[in-house]
Amino acid sequence: MSSDETTSTGTRDGGPAADSPFRHESTPRDEAPQFVLPLVARIERAAPPARTDALETAARAVLVMLSDERSLGDGEWARAMRDWQDARIRKVVRRARGGEWRKAETLPGITVTGKSAEVRVFPPVPLDGWPKELAKLQVSGTDLDDPEPPGGADATHPVLWMSPDVDMSAGKAMAQAGHGAQLAWWELSAEDRTAWRDAGFPLSVRTAAPAQWRALTTSGLPVVRDAGFTEIAPGSCTVVADHPALRTPRH
Repeated sequence: MSSDETTSTGTRDGGPAADSPFRHESTPRDEAPQFVLPLVARIERAAPPARTDALETAARAVLVMLSDERSLGDGEWARAMRDWQDARIRKVVRRARGGEWRKAETLPGITVTGKSAEVRVFPPVPLDGWPKELAKLQVSGTDLDDPEPPGGADATHPVLWMSPDVDMSAGKAMAQAGHGAQLAWWELSAEDRTAWRDAGFPLSVRTAAPAQWRALTTSGLPVVRDAGFTEIAPGSCTVVADHPALRTPRH
């Protein structure tokens, strides 16, 4: 599917933009040990998931991992999560089917299910230290389609707006949606994070109309910009994270 890293207008915990883990320029974060957040999408030949559902499920999987008690405080995944977020933010989406998927499910992680999609997210691993069960899974390959156009987005819930100007494989788009969800999560207050989590992380992923996209990218909402390692040019704006709590002026 896709290996992905981004730069962004968002910053972690209100920190300076120069120290953003999403910048594509060289930063001190490059000197830290590098980790990656693995995501595996279940893609069965006979019944592949719809593309939009796969993107939404991947975004929710990232949020579930970020908010899981094992990722926080003294949890068993907390150290790996901190190390991952203190360096470059990388996500890799691979695909599995049949026995491959069953083996992936035996590893520590969380499976998130959408309408037709299943995505399992795992705690971060060193860039060159993948578990063998995941290392052998394919990164490139099957793309996905929507059998029918997705309906309109529910504006009362968060919307991850995809760029109408950038063509991406399903895996690339899943990773980008995950980045957008993560940026929204970082920008939210503790109260808004709790409310979103308790509601089950409702969200939509939709492609913006060209005129709408121009307005979104200058709205002050978190914007994902690709680092340009795969598929698209460096600095390309790919996702705007439009959470209702971030639409009002922030002070």
